[in-house]
Amino acid sequence: MHAANKSVLTFVVTVFVLMCFSLSLFAQEAVQKPEPATEPASEHATDESTGENTGENTEQKIEGQRAQMFLRQVDDLWRGESSHAITTMQVKTKHYTRTMRMEGWSKGKEQTLLRILVPQKEKGTVTLKSGTNIYTYLPKTDRKIRLTSGMMMGSWMGSHFTNDDLVKEARLEDDYDVSISFEGVRDDPAVVDLGLANQEIIEFTLIPKLDAAVVWGKLVLIVLKDTSLPIKEVYYDEDMEVARTITFEALKTLAARERPSIMRVVPADKPEEYTVFIYETLELDIELKDSFFSVSNLKRR
Repeated sequence: MHAANKSVLTFVVTVFVLMCFSLSLFAQEAVQKPEPATEPASEHATDESTGENTGENTEQKIEGQRAQMFLRQVDDLWRGESSHAITTMQVKTKHYTRTMRMEGWSKGKEQTLLRILVPQKEKGTVTLKSGTNIYTYLPKTDRKIRLTSGMMMGSWMGSHFTNDDLVKEARLEDDYDVSISFEGVRDDPAVVDLGLANQEIIEFTLIPKLDAAVVWGKLVLIVLKDTSLPIKEVYYDEDMEVARTITFEALKTLAARERPSIMRVVPADKPEEYTVFIYETLELDIELKDSFFSVSNLKRR
């Protein structure tokens, strides 16, 4: 069994930091499949010591490197040195429907601060992530709470994310071995819903590395080939059953380039439920001091 890790994108990613990555993508030429060797003999060369076809091994290695470069593009799509965003979270469960509007800041991978703006009864509630610690400030009772390990798997603000989701932050390529499982045109519903039918996509299959601290048995990630924009992620449990699906919707100009502005999470065992994050504004690489993310600053926010 892999150790528990409820990372969302990660991609993934904290809920806020998941969507706050860098403006800079690798140049598209850098991720195009290299041309095959021009000398026919090299395509069928054989390693005399092993008897293996070195041409085939080289092609597999090149394809693996290409898949990793695409994965870095997805990982880096919203990653900045720092960020500021206004978001709305909509949650629908069997028992309730709720909407919250939030303002968030992040710096690096270790520091995140989220402040609730709406609804009124929760206005001023602050969640601070500092390293592997999470703190919550409750203005009604004027209390600061540090979440214990026993509270980490609890729901964050009633959503389909856990407190643990806010702590975990790793690059996909660090935790998974990746391969390209499909490349071409396929009218996946998530692609059609974006109005991008007949566009080329790339589907990646990610298998956890043996020493990776992840709970998933497999991830399937679909991106647009020409822009590397993520379209859909499917998470499988260790029995290889679909556990949850994340779709990226509503392309919008955020931080000077087109990005998905909506992230929808649907648990497989409760398909009628969902959590949706809507990004209204996004700024990247803004000046933020480390002291902004201090516990003593919670009440001042």
